[in-house]
Amino acid sequence: MKRFPSVKKNGEFQKIYRGGTSHANRLLVMYVMKNGEESNRIGISVSKKVGNSVVRHHITRLLREIFRLNEDRIQTGLNIVVVARVAARDSDYKHLESAYLHLCGLHHIKKESK
Repeated sequence: MKRFPSVKKNGEFQKIYRGGTSHANRLLVMYVMKNGEESNRIGISVSKKVGNSVVRHHITRLLREIFRLNEDRIQTGLNIVVVARVAARDSDYKHLESAYLHLCGLHHIKKESK
């Protein structure tokens, strides 16, 4: 089983927060920064304000699956940090996915449809 490509260390998160560009919508905030590699990595941050550990972990799993299933629609060589807002607690997969893809469009990291 392959390891999931994720940003784990606090220093990496801080580097992306400071050096990356950010856009937000009602459900998510997304920071994007080039990483110089051939693959994308994602970091997911869900605050205690969003809910208890069960709710936070559920949102994390949904966002990880959204990243995995839409990876072929996004340019490569990026570090992406997604921060869930409190409104994400009441959202389902479909709404979170549309919010994620909306932010990818704002960052201009979606591959052009051919």
